[in-house]
Amino acid sequence: MDASREQFDALLAGYVAGTLAEPARLLVRSHLDLSPVNRGFVRDLEAAGGTMLEEIAPMRIENRDAMLAAIFAASAEEPITVPQAATRTRLPLPLFDFIGKDVADIPWKTKLPGLKEYKVADMDGCSASLLWIRAGMAMPSHTHHGTELTLVLEGGFSDLHGHYVRGDVAYADDDVDHRPVADDDEDCICFAVTEGSLRLTGPIGRLFAPFMRG
Repeated sequence: MDASREQFDALLAGYVAGTLAEPARLLVRSHLDLSPVNRGFVRDLEAAGGTMLEEIAPMRIENRDAMLAAIFAASAEEPITVPQAATRTRLPLPLFDFIGKDVADIPWKTKLPGLKEYKVADMDGCSASLLWIRAGMAMPSHTHHGTELTLVLEGGFSDLHGHYVRGDVAYADDDVDHRPVADDDEDCICFAVTEGSLRLTGPIGRLFAPFMRG
C-alpha cells in the first residue's frame, strides 16, 4: 500500500471511531469486504473502543422506562426479515448496495481514450468515482490539492510507490506526483475518493487537462 502502515492504521481507526467522511467510510467497508486480513485489526480496534466505554462511569438516563417502551413498540411494528444469501457481484457488496448496480450495468463516461469514469457521489466534501482503465494504459502524471484514496476492485496498477491489486488501497496527497499504469494483462477498475482537486503535471496531462474536468 502507498500509505505507510501508520497512515493506513489511522484510516482504519478513523473508520472505527466514525470520524471519516461517508465516501471514505464506504471505501473502507469495501476494502474490508475484499481483504479479510484487516478485519481482525478492525475488530480489535472496536473491542478496544468497547473496553474504553465500559471504563467510563455510567450516566443516569432520564425516563428510562418510557424510552424502552417506545423502542420495543417500534420493534414490534417492524416486519421481521430473514437475510437473503449474498448476491454474487463483481463489486464488493457495500459498494454494490450503495450504487445499486454491478459493473456490467455502470453507465461509464469516457474521459480519455482508455479511461472511463462513473461519478458515485459528491458528499461530505469528497468526490467518489469508479474508474475503468484499459489494460496497459498509463494515466497522465498528476498530483493532488488534498488527498486521494484508491481501492483496486479488479486488475491492478503500478506507480513509483508500488504495485496495487484487488483489495489494495493506495494513498496520495499533494506531496505525491505519480503516473499510475494499469497492468498489461487485465483492465483495471478502481474506486477513488478524493478530497480536493487533481492537478495534471506532465506535458501530455496539460494537453488533456480541459477534458479531465467535470
